[in-house]
Amino acid sequence: MVQGSRLPYFDTLLESFDAGDTNVAEAFGRHVHWGYWEQEPESAPTSAEFARAAERLCREVWESAGIRDGDRVVDVGCGFGGTLVSVEAQRSGVTLTGVNIDHRQLLRAARMTKAAHAGNTLAWLCADACALPLAAVSCDVVLAVECIFHFPDRRRFFAEAWRVLKPGGRLALSDFVPAKVLLPVTLAAGFWPGSRGFYGKVDMRCTAHRYAKLATEAGFLPLLDRDITRHTLPTYPFLRRLSPRLPALRSSAVAETLFAELASRLGLLRYRILTYRKRVSEPEPAATAERACV
Repeated sequence: MVQGSRLPYFDTLLESFDAGDTNVAEAFGRHVHWGYWEQEPESAPTSAEFARAAERLCREVWESAGIRDGDRVVDVGCGFGGTLVSVEAQRSGVTLTGVNIDHRQLLRAARMTKAAHAGNTLAWLCADACALPLAAVSCDVVLAVECIFHFPDRRRFFAEAWRVLKPGGRLALSDFVPAKVLLPVTLAAGFWPGSRGFYGKVDMRCTAHRYAKLATEAGFLPLLDRDITRHTLPTYPFLRRLSPRLPALRSSAVAETLFAELASRLGLLRYRILTYRKRVSEPEPAATAERACV
């Protein structure tokens, strides 16, 4: 692991993969993020059902960026590569780069990825999302699926995304966005257990208002602000169902996940897809945000 990154939940997943746990591998072998369901199922999802829901969530994000044939796409915090594999299967002539600070995740992504379809390219890059080793004005789309809360500075990431994107290029991300009233709790979680717990260092202090300010300062126009919280809620009963298969699970994992679920069900923590466009030389009217919720 690159020095400075510490993600115990990836340690647990990789250990389960090595131990041959097929249920954990089926659920998280490609995607390591929440799932998306149109309707909440009557019972806790199975590993196979969760894997399909996780695929749907990544598609909700990358489709919000309007990825077209021939685009150059960078997925930061790419995990095991599932989002780019999803894009690669649906688009042609695309140049895809997965970026992650943990080389172990990239090694698995490379092992699990089949050869790209004709006309597509797929590569993996070990790097910091806030200091991308990519040329300026070289990309059409930057993606960040459920990972930006691990980055040391959202402002620096927005600046980097703006730097590498072409004029009119799109940035799409998903994140847990707190209501203002929840900020004192999320601030405390930045010290413990959020900074030393199962999910590693997590910053969930960025409200919708703060995101709007960051985007404007960086030179982005808002395209979409979509609250999909209700579609992600079945993730929590699935995690409870899976937890007995993870004997190394920390008490902090239970506490952190329970907090996220309660806050989400109470409407205090919203799972949102946010999409922006880099300004071009002439001013453009901002699109109306969809279902915005501070």
